[in-house]
Amino acid sequence: MAKGADPCIEGPWRGVVTTGIYCRNSCGSRVPRAENLRLFRSAEEAERAGFRPCRRCRPNEGNFEQRNGEIIAEACRLIEEADSPASISALAHAVGVSEGHFHRLFRKYTGLTPRAYREQKRAADVRENLVRGRPVTEAFYDAGYGSSGRFYAVTNKSLGMTPRHFKDGGAQETLLFAVGQTSLGAIVIASSLKGIAAILIGDDPEALLRDLQDRFPKATLVGGDADYERTVAQVVGLVEAPNLSNDLPLDIRGTVFQRRVWQALQSVPAGSTVSYDEIARRVGHPRAVNAVASACASNPLAVAIPCHRVVKSDGTFFGYTWGLERKRVLLERECAAAQATKAST
Repeated sequence: MAKGADPCIEGPWRGVVTTGIYCRNSCGSRVPRAENLRLFRSAEEAERAGFRPCRRCRPNEGNFEQRNGEIIAEACRLIEEADSPASISALAHAVGVSEGHFHRLFRKYTGLTPRAYREQKRAADVRENLVRGRPVTEAFYDAGYGSSGRFYAVTNKSLGMTPRHFKDGGAQETLLFAVGQTSLGAIVIASSLKGIAAILIGDDPEALLRDLQDRFPKATLVGGDADYERTVAQVVGLVEAPNLSNDLPLDIRGTVFQRRVWQALQSVPAGSTVSYDEIARRVGHPRAVNAVASACASNPLAVAIPCHRVVKSDGTFFGYTWGLERKRVLLERECAAAQATKAST
């Protein structure tokens, strides 16, 4: 045990006797020898003992969650601006935390590993280049892919179609679709070979179909057959009971940032709400509250990606693509189901 350490203390601050500096336990600086280590319950306790704060991990900063969000935002910036993949060790060193702590934080705030985040960013660069009319070959080299094999292995999954079809606006892609009715109004569902690509809810079925055509302007829309009715029934069931487990195959298409926001939304439990500010922190961009709201508004998969669970910081509703009354009903249904489950256990 470290000299002078209280065996009951498991606090997140450690002091180094030889340097007079205290750090967070997650700091990437070298761990001192046991005889030079002191543990503290708080930054104030460390400073009262005569230790000064580390300039690397800034242990005296009050808002720990905000600091973590800033760390991940900086890491995302470094990944996005790097010409070649950076190792976990290099990224952790750059943001001033240990490798293990950095990896856990990155997964917590983005839902991805640093490597997966970089792949999504590169796929987004390809998407942007293709939309601008760049040749496919130039698009994948500009995005940093060293070979066409690696490019196609990653981007086919991210784009939801071949890069050539994406460049052509989804031409030659076929989507099955169906129009249904729920207690919340009309519903239009469309699926690619990968999964459900759109769930649209509203008052006017024709308006929803026009919306679908606008989202996939060059795709061929084909009315679903009898087998597709099973998918329609599952989606309608999710609208009627949004607390049910969602194991529907989804074809999620969006920018890297949108996909991170939507992934964060999918981790919010049914019957719970989360603020736009909190989602911004979880995706590593604590100041991008407006961008989070925009990503929620762009969500093409009503209920399956539960943007109805996002509220303002004071708990009030800000907006909902499918209508505030539908948002209220969905949340009420989830809360009622959660309370019933709790009462039965």
